[in-house]
Amino acid sequence: GLADKSLAQGKSWNATLSLNGIALGITLDGAAAPQAVSSTIQLAKEGFYNGVSCHRLTTSGIFVLQCGDPKGDGTGGPGYSYGPIENAPANDVYPVGTIAMARQGGNAESQGSQFFIVYAESTIPSDAAGGYTVIGKVTSGLDKLIESVIVKGVSAGTEKPVIPTAIDFFTIAQK
Repeated sequence: GLADKSLAQGKSWNATLSLNGIALGITLDGAAAPQAVSSTIQLAKEGFYNGVSCHRLTTSGIFVLQCGDPKGDGTGGPGYSYGPIENAPANDVYPVGTIAMARQGGNAESQGSQFFIVYAESTIPSDAAGGYTVIGKVTSGLDKLIESVIVKGVSAGTEKPVIPTAIDFFTIAQK
């Protein structure tokens, strides 16, 4: 079930997210997004993300790699969903390296396990529910991910990365 937000509240976390053998250094901001960071930490510690794909790559308009869906098609999650939206940028601009929670359009209570990594600055418009919960940022390794996966693009007519991409592991340590 959903982790209590007190798990991450007021704390910063260091993490390693390994995709296709590329280790991304990450910081998670439990002070800014206590509920989302608590949920993400609990899922990572349970091994939920191990072997889960990054099923969606967007290459125009917004520039994100979306991961964390055990079904691999955008419909899966951890068996629960939650809100509210936390720490969404007021100007809808998501800087390079931002990690934010995916959700259903117009539904602030539909966050689960899916997140996206912003690989080039993107303006992602808020909808009726608001923006997207920023949980942290990539601090190292993003260049290697861009070189090995992002630049290869998507299969024609889809948002599936040409290079199949999956999470090897997601490890968390408090700062």
